[in-house]
Amino acid sequence: MMDSSTHKLYHVHGFDSRQSLEQYFSDKPDMVFGDDSLKFVIENLRQVFAVGHINGDILIDISIGSFVHHLYSACEFFENILVLKVSNRCIMELKRWVDDRTGAFNWGHTSTLQEKEENSDQFQDQEAKLRSALQHVVKYDLEKENMTDPLVLPLADCVISVWLLGVVSKDQDEYIKNMRKFSRLLKPGGHLIIIGTLGATYFTVGKDKFQVIPYDEDFIRKALVGEGFIIDYCKVKERTAVSDLIDYKAVIFIAAHKEK
Repeated sequence: MMDSSTHKLYHVHGFDSRQSLEQYFSDKPDMVFGDDSLKFVIENLRQVFAVGHINGDILIDISIGSFVHHLYSACEFFENILVLKVSNRCIMELKRWVDDRTGAFNWGHTSTLQEKEENSDQFQDQEAKLRSALQHVVKYDLEKENMTDPLVLPLADCVISVWLLGVVSKDQDEYIKNMRKFSRLLKPGGHLIIIGTLGATYFTVGKDKFQVIPYDEDFIRKALVGEGFIIDYCKVKERTAVSDLIDYKAVIFIAAHKEK
């Protein structure tokens, strides 16, 4: 097994964003993560948005890779979606889909997960709506005080971060520090939604292995409360996928709002 000290860092070394989509989000027969990476994410987002408390003008998404399936339901509740990406490669892959260019990753296999009664025409309408909302893709740098410097972003009603905090933080203290940076993007009373892996130490894209810091549900709950958040919703799903591409034990979905 590769020593963790030799694992690459996602935000430093980058990865093949298309390869990551194929391995963790595709409809290929050997893609075993569908319940955790697709269904779990879509169903829980749909559930928290349906309650009606999380909505507004601006949503900021700051997630790993170039996936979009988690934003289908969001575009029903937010006028504008701003996406922050750490690498040009991820930006190019995402813009290929936004611009509906030849060779863009096809998310059609997630249509049956969006709504029970969804048909292909409805899904195409939803894709068009998401593309319209998702017109601003911005590069960020975690080392900067203002991550998007020189651009100053408007404060958001909601920030979503999927599988990112654990891979851009060297330890749990830095995880909290980065969570604090993300929370600064919120309006007073704004909502933060975090989706992550519990107990993971690495993930693989192609031949490259990347570091993840392990943490449990108790840690992320205490981190949110310590940063002034009130937890509104939390769901944990134990891992069922059999694969050595990644060693997580469970996935967590947690939604909270910042006290005004």
